[in-house]
Amino acid sequence: MAVPTEVRARVEALRAEIRRHDYLYHVLDRPEITDAEYDRMFRELVDLEARYPELVTPDSPTQRAGAPPAAEFRPVPHALPMLSLQNCFRDEELAEWHDRVRRLLGEEQVEYVCEPKLDGLSVELVYEDGVFVVGSTRGDGRVGEDVTANLRTIRQLPLRLFPVNGSVPRLLEVRGEVYMEKAAFLRLNEERARRGEPEFANPRNAAAGSLRQLDPAITARRPLKLFCYHVGRVEGIEIRSQAQLLTTFPSLGLPVNPRWKLGRDLPEVRAYYRELLAARDEVPYATDGMVVKVNDFSQRERLGEIARAPRWAIAYKFPAEEALTRVREIVVQVGRTGALTPVAHLDPVEVSGVTVSRATLHNEDEVRRKDVRVGDWVIVRRAGEVIPEIVRALPERRTGEEREFQMPELCPACGGPVVRPAGEATHRCENLSCPARIKEAILHYASRRAADIQGLGEKLVDRLVETGLVARISDLYRLRREDLLAVERMGEKSAQNLLGEIERSKGMSLARLIFALGIRHVGERVAEFLAERFPSLEALSHATVEELTALRGVGPQIAQSIVSFFRNEENQRLIAELAAVGVDPRAGEPQAGPLSGKVFVFTGTLGGLTRDEAQRLVASRGGRVASTVSRQVDYVVAGENPGSKLDRARELGIPVLTEAEFRRLIGY
Repeated sequence: MAVPTEVRARVEALRAEIRRHDYLYHVLDRPEITDAEYDRMFRELVDLEARYPELVTPDSPTQRAGAPPAAEFRPVPHALPMLSLQNCFRDEELAEWHDRVRRLLGEEQVEYVCEPKLDGLSVELVYEDGVFVVGSTRGDGRVGEDVTANLRTIRQLPLRLFPVNGSVPRLLEVRGEVYMEKAAFLRLNEERARRGEPEFANPRNAAAGSLRQLDPAITARRPLKLFCYHVGRVEGIEIRSQAQLLTTFPSLGLPVNPRWKLGRDLPEVRAYYRELLAARDEVPYATDGMVVKVNDFSQRERLGEIARAPRWAIAYKFPAEEALTRVREIVVQVGRTGALTPVAHLDPVEVSGVTVSRATLHNEDEVRRKDVRVGDWVIVRRAGEVIPEIVRALPERRTGEEREFQMPELCPACGGPVVRPAGEATHRCENLSCPARIKEAILHYASRRAADIQGLGEKLVDRLVETGLVARISDLYRLRREDLLAVERMGEKSAQNLLGEIERSKGMSLARLIFALGIRHVGERVAEFLAERFPSLEALSHATVEELTALRGVGPQIAQSIVSFFRNEENQRLIAELAAVGVDPRAGEPQAGPLSGKVFVFTGTLGGLTRDEAQRLVASRGGRVASTVSRQVDYVVAGENPGSKLDRARELGIPVLTEAEFRRLIGY
């Protein structure tokens, strides 16, 4: 059956529009339409391609996770080798490299481009006539592995390039880095721990393991991202410098790291290194140094390469994030879900500016795999915001006095039996009244991204549970001033402030309450999806597995966990008690206040407030905080080093406030 002309035209129009919105959302962080509008267009395209399969093309947005599982990865030769980089660790070594470059180029002026060195997985993307045709890993530098189907699942990667000056390159070999943000890495490990699956050691391993899945559908569920930074062969477009490359790539739809800088001399390069080092823990991705590159490509050709590394680039590495210390004890902690986690208590050691005295060992299998014993000398790693962990033990330093770890048969907190469910790596205490589980549940409920009860810290929760004043979450709302004054010996003002925080938490959003309840597998993002769909906790409690799995981001396992949670009589009693003490939020009901109906977006670093504090101030005055700039936003608050959101606000004519102006507006 011939495809009607109007259908073919509609399919091409939908693809072009979806590609544009993918670029706006995933690369520029500047969405122009709602998720519902995007979903409507995408469903229409899926329906048309299903009716007319002959229209399906490899670069269609519908094909991002459409390939069948591979039996193995076929080898892909790189037309130009993907070289390694020389490393340096001190200013003196950087100066020596700079001097060599100057000697080889004579009296020519040399400029450098400085970029953060991501700790991810290097890949090559090949585009022919603007269409993504093959993607591969670095491999040994000359031959990589074909991961085309998996790379298609990364939303930032354009399946078709945007035209520049009306045309696309005939051939473009793009080099880039696939990575996973630190927050996404932690969420992924939390999910894997809940399912009893082995956790990834670090964001790089998580990214590599996710990209090398034989089934692209698994890769599609992993939060991978991409930055592009180099080229191989190029035909049909002229790129003469690294700075030009980093400004041209975004025009083609290819994402680049915006934190690059041109260094006109060595002092500027060193200054930017110190700037990146200071921001190391603040950036959302793992970075282990700065790459310095000669900017001019003609100068690069003359500099050439040595062995397997170019002479025109060097990696200036950050100070090591690993240190040597000793395991003094391995203790078992009990979490709010009953999970038992072995934690190594260490001789305190400084790792990248932070004193580390404890490191997680995840589960018994991990202790056995790493063969960590009490008394061992070990290498400890801390990468950015990632929890410190033991990388490996040093058995060659053992004296024979070391002790092997044994998982207890009884819960160390309540003495109840410990079980290891079939198919899981995690041991659990199944006693719902276990004090450790209660304490962890209360701390989670009161945490910043849940009920956000400031002042309710670990020591106070310990005392409240141990004295019997708090045996379940709802007991928090029955606390009196005299309870706090007697138990914690806190001052009158501190007690009143805490009671005020507890009272304020009754008006938390529905999404926060869902997250605060600690439903297994339900993180912040899923809680937001649930709050968007269900108007109240009661409505959610009656949802079926079928209704839940129809929602974005909710799979069968999460759906079953939600249904099981609300069927549990103990949980039903808790929810009824929370409602009885006044905790009964409704989705979409803004708090009354001077900012009612106003929408704020924050960009950059605020000087006197954290981002969470500023957002809480807006919410407490009836306003709402959005993550992206659109015409529905009333104010954009810009701190130091604002991002693209500021440009977008100016384009749309949205009022931009400094931190001081924001404070005056909200009366703080």
